[in-house]
Amino acid sequence: MNDSKLISSPVSPSCPVPLSRQPTITLAHGGGGKWTRHLIDSVFYPAFENPDLETHHDSALLKLGSDRLALTTDSFVVDPILFPGGNIGTLAVNGTVNDLAMSGARPLFLTAAFILEEGLSIETLQTVVQSMRQAVDASGVKIVTGDTKVVPKGKGDQLFINTTGVGRVEHDLKIHPASIRSGDAVLVSGDIGRHGIAVMAARENLGFENVIESDCAGLWKSVHALLETGIEVHCLRDCTRGGLATALIELSHSAGVAIELDESAIPIQEEIQGACELLGFDPLYVANEGCFVAIVPPNDRDRALEILQEHKQEATVRIAGQVYESASPRVRLKTKIGTSRLLELLSGEQLPRIC
Repeated sequence: MNDSKLISSPVSPSCPVPLSRQPTITLAHGGGGKWTRHLIDSVFYPAFENPDLETHHDSALLKLGSDRLALTTDSFVVDPILFPGGNIGTLAVNGTVNDLAMSGARPLFLTAAFILEEGLSIETLQTVVQSMRQAVDASGVKIVTGDTKVVPKGKGDQLFINTTGVGRVEHDLKIHPASIRSGDAVLVSGDIGRHGIAVMAARENLGFENVIESDCAGLWKSVHALLETGIEVHCLRDCTRGGLATALIELSHSAGVAIELDESAIPIQEEIQGACELLGFDPLYVANEGCFVAIVPPNDRDRALEILQEHKQEATVRIAGQVYESASPRVRLKTKIGTSRLLELLSGEQLPRIC
């Protein structure tokens, strides 16, 4: 991509990077990197500490009688609320469905709470709600209860949504970072970076030659395809806020292993790579909403790749890395030119308000 494809003025996104302990909340605390981790570890875990929280997984796994259930909750504050490929409503449904799926749970029920700002157009709200209906139908879930609040103009940002999801675990696998083993293969389920760039382009009115659409989509059907075929899935993680790099760094530290990624095997669309180069972003840290990593044992690697490719009907599913034993957890990227670099959690955030 060259400069002629960008017809609007260059964007200069703010990127607060706290350099010392902060007495107040900054945008970087919501970026999914070092300061998000610090906030959780220093404020929330000490207050709410219990064994279910200590799993560091996308959902809490709970046993009620003979049933194994997954429970997750999330809030969505994307700006703008409508963007190519989706909106805050599809994001809310798919994001919560996907957190359940990453625990290997069949999504069943959702709640939906809406915080509406005075002045939001009813037409926009109807667009969002209808998109949510389409998303729940596509994922086979139901919205069974909810809440609505209205705040004065200037006290919100058009629309915030919170969703909580309940799912059922229908297998005996322990899909969890603790199950990751040396030699496991790391599969990436699709091309990366589209959601973050789509939202940024819409927010800043960037005039790319081709409209970039978010990859926002439900992932349960892909996960279910792996499970019903008998693949021994060790761990799953969707690459949302913080992107592919942050997802793998978190898994590496939770599992106490090293992961090596092959840059040449990571699927990135040419236009996304070009947009990132123009804007100064690293695509490995750009958010996705329809992409996940699956970590499977080496004997299931090729079959898992084949299943995901068949299910998605595209060739962007790749075997992108491998797990190794290590005294120090880390993620290392083998670059296209044969060098390597260590991937670390970002201190700030590349793109604020993208989920």
